[in-house]
Amino acid sequence: MIKEAIRLSASSINSQPWKFIVIESDEAKQRFHNTFANMHQFNQPHAKEASHTILFAHNPHFTKDDYKKVVDVEVTSGHLPADMYDQMLNGAFGFAELNTDENGFNGQWTKAQTYIALGNVLHTLARMGIASTPMEGVDPEMIGEIFKDELGGYVCDFALALGYHKEGEDYNYGLPKSRLAQEDIITVL
Repeated sequence: MIKEAIRLSASSINSQPWKFIVIESDEAKQRFHNTFANMHQFNQPHAKEASHTILFAHNPHFTKDDYKKVVDVEVTSGHLPADMYDQMLNGAFGFAELNTDENGFNGQWTKAQTYIALGNVLHTLARMGIASTPMEGVDPEMIGEIFKDELGGYVCDFALALGYHKEGEDYNYGLPKSRLAQEDIITVL
């Protein structure tokens, strides 16, 4: 169910400019643990203690060829009529082009899409009663080195540790959320 929640996550123009690495084996947990050698050691315990960790990675140079794969699937699945193929490919990709610099970099845009998937997974986990800890405190360069083969040029700027809380060890478990008041953050017109 969690993998399907990831797969079905929304993204602008249905771009899906992402890749997810699910860490569950002891060997993979050790590799992730090793990525904290230079910074963010406060998150290092999650690498081995979490039942699973998901690395959320984005394509920093999402191209029209990448998007073509998505549009191909839309047509073959019956979601998009074949006669709308060119309109979708050329028209919708304009949103990506608006966020792409002269060097083909659109990593800020693709990273934002990946955060949508994170939100979807967080909601799914909460509904399933599974605890999770989103971690921006990771070292993208070290992750890029240690998980180079799996990432294939994608960039991981954040991860999600998940599992069940340990009774008596999670000070935060069961406490009410500490959030700003609705009237401070929401304006209804």
